[in-house]
Amino acid sequence: MLPSSIQISGEPLSGAEVRDICRGLRDNAVRLLSLRGCRLCDRDFGRICRALAGATSLAQLNLNLGVVSSPSRIKQLAEALRTNRSIQSLFLHGSPLTDAGLALLNPALALHPALVALDLGDCMLGDEAINLICGLLPPDGAKSGLKELTLSANPGITPKGWSRLAIAVAHSSQVRVLNLDYNPLGDHVAGMLAVAVASSRTLEVLDLESTGLTNQSAQTLLDMVENYPTALRSLVLAENSISPELQQQICDLLSEGEEEEEVAGGPGHTQEGERGREPAAHPRGSSSWMCPSDPSSQMVLMTSGLGDSLLAETEM
Repeated sequence: MLPSSIQISGEPLSGAEVRDICRGLRDNAVRLLSLRGCRLCDRDFGRICRALAGATSLAQLNLNLGVVSSPSRIKQLAEALRTNRSIQSLFLHGSPLTDAGLALLNPALALHPALVALDLGDCMLGDEAINLICGLLPPDGAKSGLKELTLSANPGITPKGWSRLAIAVAHSSQVRVLNLDYNPLGDHVAGMLAVAVASSRTLEVLDLESTGLTNQSAQTLLDMVENYPTALRSLVLAENSISPELQQQICDLLSEGEEEEEVAGGPGHTQEGERGREPAAHPRGSSSWMCPSDPSSQMVLMTSGLGDSLLAETEM
């Protein structure tokens, strides 16, 4: 039988549901587990962590919107990740981790052999967390690292922290998607990111929505796209003080580059599967996201068919 996905959104979990989840994990019958915004007691959270520790079929784990709500839960998740070898995508968006919590998780994240996508948006992170995250972006030629990183809505990170991240991205041979939306970056940080994009051989998507940019940043980014060959395909600049003309010029140049690549026989646009990323513009604990096959927000069981390009690559 093909592994299934379990998706529950914004519901209290009953004891029976927790038992079913644990059984599915132990039987290696679950590929995607999403408990986004769910409410459960500490004992049941620990039971799920112990079950996912030994799961070999679980590729994607979504605990967004406050499920990992305390230091004790962070420690339990870290213990599970130290043993688990299959999780490729981990989403913790909207969890009050802080720098101290990420320090507890970091050893398990750094040693995990399969992790390629990590969402730490709206996790109350600061510069100390950035230092840890940079360790998950190894330099060229080093071990494999993250391909998709989300740090949306972490206003505690200073320009010093963002500059450290920009340097890590510039030297990383892996990062393809970087989401920094809803952070107060400003033009200075955007200039450093432009240098990182120009240096990266892999970065395809950069989300800078609502990051305090002006036409100054847009002009720098336009010059970068116009004069330097990059892997960049998508640059999100919405909700900034940037003229529509400059945004359109950048979009046109990126579109031209993608068309040329397709004509030359390069890889086309990959279809994204269920990523679990939260819309950062929403306040903590609220979102318009809904499982498409689950309007009542109850448990969903369905056969695997995620179409996630990152998962597919790691299995090749």
